[in-house]
Amino acid sequence: MESLITTSGLLLIALIFFGLVVFLYFVPVGLWITAFFSGVRVKMVRDLMGMRLRKVPPAVIVKPLITAHKAGIDVGPPELEAHYLAGGQVQKVVNALISADKANIDLPFERATAIDLAGRDVFEAVQVSVNPKVIETPPVSAVAKDGIQVRAIARVTVRANIERLVGGAGEETIIARVGEGIVSTIGSSETHKAVLENPDSISKVVLSKGLDSGTAFEILSIDIADVDVGENIGAKLQTDQAEADLKIAQAKAEERRAAAVAHEQEMRAAVQEQRAKVIAAEAEVPLAMAEAFRNGNLGVMDYYNLRNVEADTHMRRSIGGSEGSDKK
Repeated sequence: MESLITTSGLLLIALIFFGLVVFLYFVPVGLWITAFFSGVRVKMVRDLMGMRLRKVPPAVIVKPLITAHKAGIDVGPPELEAHYLAGGQVQKVVNALISADKANIDLPFERATAIDLAGRDVFEAVQVSVNPKVIETPPVSAVAKDGIQVRAIARVTVRANIERLVGGAGEETIIARVGEGIVSTIGSSETHKAVLENPDSISKVVLSKGLDSGTAFEILSIDIADVDVGENIGAKLQTDQAEADLKIAQAKAEERRAAAVAHEQEMRAAVQEQRAKVIAAEAEVPLAMAEAFRNGNLGVMDYYNLRNVEADTHMRRSIGGSEGSDKK
């Protein structure tokens, strides 16, 4: 009997402990006490237990709620809970509202949550609106009209525009537009010396183009931090063009040489063909003479006269060749 009572008592204690753990999980009494003494009225069952049932960590809602209440920001648990369920960052939104309120910036809760849900850091945006930030562009290279390359680095001072944070372009667009303005300004300069002498002319021209339209920032100033002279692009292009012209001329000369060699070979082939025809014709002469003897068209005296003519011709050629060799 005593053992049964002991077992029943232990089971009862375990059930009570388990029930207490479950109750404290669904109803965070410590968090409720903190909120109560901070002046924030939250319902233990309706708010805290309801958050647990809706899978919303009560601390994520109650702690920002206490912060907002202490700063005088009028916001309730349903709004913060709805923003959390939408995927927003509640603490950053509350911090942004407090910072905007202290800086006298008009930032309603709906706009702050919209900025946060758009993927932007709303608290950082408020800070940039109060304290402008400097964006440094990478080195931008451009070529003046005299063919000299100029590299410039600009520092752009911007201030966040709260009203255009939703749907406005970011820092990448600012950098791209400023770089484009620098390139066009340097490209329109007559000489690179003019750019080096007056680098502020670049910032004035670029700033006057209204590059911040459609962006989430307001450009306050554009300062040229560094200007360097690069390569002589004009001379390099002329050198490349000269080398290209030389290669073209060499190719055309090689083409003409190949055509001349081909023509010479064709002429040699034609001469060889003519010589072959002459040799073939000379080979037919004895046959023709024999045919003439048989037909009676050529007599013996005619043959001897022909041989004398050939002998005289051969002698003259021999004499002419010997005289030519003596003269040499």
